[in-house]
Amino acid sequence: MSNGNQAKRLPQKGKCRNENESGILEDASTFAQRVLEEIEALAGTTACKSVQLVRLKKWAQEQGCWFNNRTQFGDFFDRGSENEVYLSPDGTEIIKLNDFRYSDDNLTSFFERIKAHNKYFDACPYCMIGFAENRDENVCAVLVQPFIAEARLATQQEIHNEFIRLGFHPEDNGGYYTNNQHDIFDAVDGNVLVDDEGHLYFIDTIIFKSGTGGLDTYNSLSPRAIKA
Repeated sequence: MSNGNQAKRLPQKGKCRNENESGILEDASTFAQRVLEEIEALAGTTACKSVQLVRLKKWAQEQGCWFNNRTQFGDFFDRGSENEVYLSPDGTEIIKLNDFRYSDDNLTSFFERIKAHNKYFDACPYCMIGFAENRDENVCAVLVQPFIAEARLATQQEIHNEFIRLGFHPEDNGGYYTNNQHDIFDAVDGNVLVDDEGHLYFIDTIIFKSGTGGLDTYNSLSPRAIKA
C-alpha cells in the first residue's frame, strides 16, 4: 500500500480478518456517505459515483490504504463482469479488484452489499483492505477472500436448499432470492462451491437492499442477464 512514497506489504491474515466490519470497510463507507450527502445538499442529486471514486482515491492515499503495485496481489487469475481476480502469492487467498459495476449512481449499494455478504455467508467473507486501479485504470475496492481448495461447484438444488435454510425464497422464477431485506442475484453454480462435507461457500454474488431497484439495476448491468 502507499503511504507517501513508501510501499507496504499486504496485511497479515489475522489483521485482515478483523478489518471486515470495523476497519477500512467501515471507514470508507462512512467517507463515501459524507460525499454523497455533500453532493445531495449542493446539487440535489444522489448521482455522484464518479465524484466519490475521485475522493476515495485521495482518501485512500492519505490513509495509507492505496495499492500502487498490482504485482503485490500475486498471479492474475481471471476477469469477471466486475472483478479482476488474483491468487495470492502463498496460494491461500483470492484478491479481487472490484470496479463498482453494480453500484448504479453512487456507492451506497456496494458497501451495503459487502456487509450483507459477510452477514449471510460468513464461511467465505470479504475483507476490504484498500483501493487500487485495475488494468483498465479504474479505481477499485481491493477485497480478499479465502481460497477454497478441494471443492466442487454446487448444484442449483444445493444452492436453493441453502437459501431456504437461510430464510430466503425464490423470485422471478428462481432468478434471484430474497428475504425481503436483501435480494441476492448470481447465486449460480459457478459462484457457489461445496466441500466434501457439504458446506457451501458463496464466493461471488450480487446483493441489493430490497426495495431499492436492485432487479432493474442487475438486469441493466449484468452480462448474464443481458445474454438471457
